[in-house]
Amino acid sequence: MKLLRVGPLGQEKPAAIDKNGDIRDLSYLVEDISGAQLSQESLNKLAEQDLTTLPLIPEDTRIGACVGNVGKFVCIGLNYKDHAEEANMPIPTEPVVFNKWTSAICGPNDDIVKPSASIKMDWEVELGIVIGEDAKNVSEADALDYVAGYCLINDVSERHFQLEISGGQWDKGKGCDTFGPTGPWMVTKDEVGDVHNLDMKLSVNGTTYQNGNTKTMIFKPAFIVSYLSRFMTLNAGDIISTGTPPGVGMGQSPEVFLNVGDKITLSISGLGEQSQTVVAES
Repeated sequence: MKLLRVGPLGQEKPAAIDKNGDIRDLSYLVEDISGAQLSQESLNKLAEQDLTTLPLIPEDTRIGACVGNVGKFVCIGLNYKDHAEEANMPIPTEPVVFNKWTSAICGPNDDIVKPSASIKMDWEVELGIVIGEDAKNVSEADALDYVAGYCLINDVSERHFQLEISGGQWDKGKGCDTFGPTGPWMVTKDEVGDVHNLDMKLSVNGTTYQNGNTKTMIFKPAFIVSYLSRFMTLNAGDIISTGTPPGVGMGQSPEVFLNVGDKITLSISGLGEQSQTVVAES
């Protein structure tokens, strides 16, 4: 299934894509796409429904973040060998873990706000893991049993904040408002296919900068879920962003950073496409 949330900001309701590609209203069946609604039992019940019998949602309706009430937005840095090399950073032997604040989460096509002090705003196309069951100290062999599905994420980053005035950690360059476009939908794991072989692309103003594949990940999704569950309980509805392939602005020669008016388009095969415009902070 492809599950999503539609409607005005703060008033999104659950929806799904039917077999004809139409958006259907799920609010008669579930309260939201979050937490308890992401358990395998709940997803199985939804999968039994004939979505074509549910009310249609107009195509021009705003799409919100595909998961609501996210408790934790955990990220893995430098998880592609060639991206670590372009960033002139050592290839990690342990996952680099940081957080995006949940206030960064926005819809896949919402504007991205450039902070007034920003001078090095960058892009990162990433695979997101959506947790479906609470996970603590789970084995790598069992880890994907706790995953509801996957989604597309733009891990928007401000490199000056992240690396130059960081204070020794990355969060302030990663968690600004609107720095976490998520969606358009969450695809349940049974429909994703081989999560280790998904094409990833990102362009800015029509120029392709990132053209990678999840097969070059250093740490794979099952390992990431198991690893993180050693240090925290991963709760249903939490999101993990798993790193980006090469081609970020910081890695260009000369460097390229985002400016007001720039348009970013990104996609992962089977997980949909996003499109954002950079706007000034008001």
